[in-house]
Amino acid sequence: MAMTGITYQMTSEDVASRSLQVTVDPDRLEATERRAVREYAKSARLPGFRKGHAPEPVVRRRFEVEIRRFVLEESLRESWDAILKETSLKPTADPQVRNVIYETGKPLTFEMQVEIRPEIKLDKTGGFTVVRKLAAVTDEMVSNQLQELREQRGTWSPLPGVRAKPGNLVSVTVTTIEDGVEPVPGQPHDLVLGQGQAIPELEEQIMAIAPGESGDAEVRFPEDHADESRRGKTRKVRIAVHEVKEQLLPELDDALARELGDFDSLASLTSRVRDDLEVDARRRSDDELNGDLLRQIGEANSVPAPASMVHRLLHAYAESYRVETSQFETFSKSFEPIAQAQVKRELILDAVATAQNLRATEGDIDERVAKLAASRGVDPGKLYASLQQAKRLGELEHTITEEKVFGWLLQQSTVTEGAA
Repeated sequence: MAMTGITYQMTSEDVASRSLQVTVDPDRLEATERRAVREYAKSARLPGFRKGHAPEPVVRRRFEVEIRRFVLEESLRESWDAILKETSLKPTADPQVRNVIYETGKPLTFEMQVEIRPEIKLDKTGGFTVVRKLAAVTDEMVSNQLQELREQRGTWSPLPGVRAKPGNLVSVTVTTIEDGVEPVPGQPHDLVLGQGQAIPELEEQIMAIAPGESGDAEVRFPEDHADESRRGKTRKVRIAVHEVKEQLLPELDDALARELGDFDSLASLTSRVRDDLEVDARRRSDDELNGDLLRQIGEANSVPAPASMVHRLLHAYAESYRVETSQFETFSKSFEPIAQAQVKRELILDAVATAQNLRATEGDIDERVAKLAASRGVDPGKLYASLQQAKRLGELEHTITEEKVFGWLLQQSTVTEGAA
């Protein structure tokens, strides 16, 4: 298709992306270049010429790089604007541009990879059976949570001359020993034994060495180690234990409760901990219930997980977890099923929200902000402005939409109660 000097052709497509080959003819490029020259000529201050009076040839030579960049950027922008205007594409993000060929006197050519939101048609959205499994909050769970609160307020005290045991904080240096290579000691680092911060064999060796001493040992990485390249491999290491500390915990009493927050006694703290655990249990139960329902809907309607959307989500995960580029392939293999499930989830929710007109309205958002403001004792207008400034209104809108969609979906199916 042609649009005043811009030609494009669809080269490939799937349910979530389109690839286009775009050409901008030389006449259009020349016109854009003349416009760029005029713009630079107006503002340029060049030696020997008054502002805005430098000859065009001089401006072209002086700003050759800037003018070329201007022409390229303007041509890409104008091409994308024209394509959006002339087609029915509904992109989910700006296009990716690649394979740019830009030579003087010749057409500009490039490829655009465009991600679009697939239009999913759901033939069956009801008639399913799901079980709500609510786990009971036990006294042991409450005690464990209170213990964690004690540990957060604990202090560490040195244990001179005492070998470490699980639960101790150790300062160690671990140096890899290779044949024929002089080992270079690393920096000391701290870890709490028994919390999975180091492989089990290494922790065992650390506990065999007294503070102030060192020793050589061979450690074998487990078969399920996160780094595939190390699984089952053996390394010779030198371990130096610098210090061992034990944790001293405060008494679990009214004083600790008051220190932890607005609690007048241990009983009120314990009650709040139980309430919080019950809220978490209900949230997990709802998540599992909704997840099972979406899984059944996805299977019944053969909802796809487009590769382009999965790939983009995997990169977002990797960036969030700060995964090194060299580890991305291993990371993606582990997280691909999670990304696929998330993509299907979003497609189903979006399709239902659109078909049933369940998207959050401005009234829904205002009502939710008012409730949040009341619970926090703040002015609704100030809270709204704060959320807007933090760019979190979209997140709130998404949450409300999901709640409305799940509410509607659960009404179309049978929900039974069961024990977790």
